Amino acid sequence: MRTTLDLNEILLNEAMKWTGIFTKTAVINEALQEVINHKKRVRLIEMAGKIKLDVDLDISRARK
Repeated sequence: MRTTLDLNEILLNEAMKWTGIFTKTAVINEALQEVINHKKRVRLIEMAGKIKLDVDLDISRARK
């Protein structure tokens, strides 16, 4: 998808430097993926202790 963006050039250049990615499209796609991954991790951490799993680890480990 083509779009026009007004990007902070300093941030973009720093992101390119730190990632080693030297195209604007690739570094923006990488940043978007990182935001998504971060939000998913945060949501999983927030769920800690909220889901009751009835799992017998001894049975699971013996399963082939």
